[in-house]
Amino acid sequence: MNSLRRHMKQLSLIMVILMSFATTFSVSAHAGMVGTGELIQQQQTDLDRQQLLDMLEDQNVQDKLAQMGVSEAQVAERIQNLTPAELADFEQQLAEAPAGEGVVGVIVLFLLVFIITDMLCATNLFSFINCIR
Repeated sequence: MNSLRRHMKQLSLIMVILMSFATTFSVSAHAGMVGTGELIQQQQTDLDRQQLLDMLEDQNVQDKLAQMGVSEAQVAERIQNLTPAELADFEQQLAEAPAGEGVVGVIVLFLLVFIITDMLCATNLFSFINCIR
């Protein structure tokens, strides 16, 4: 009987220590409602980003970027790093551009992406653009 109590005390001490570690280092989860507007905005951002990436597949765009010394991978990486507001702005500029300026508009769009990322210190592609910071 006495040995059983001694083992129970040891077991209860171990359990107390394990429970205190479990509750101390646990992370609580926070759940919340996702609004329809937020969901639509995220899907629109993903769609805009994919449309810009699809434009990179055009051979004329690839040729023009190669002439400028910019790789397709650099452009794709910068498109992935754009904020939703920047993506929406670029998509609006593309939508307002005349239909005949397709390739030129895309090239100008990519140049704007490069300039903005250089200004935000994310890259250093153009030496004549100074970082804002």
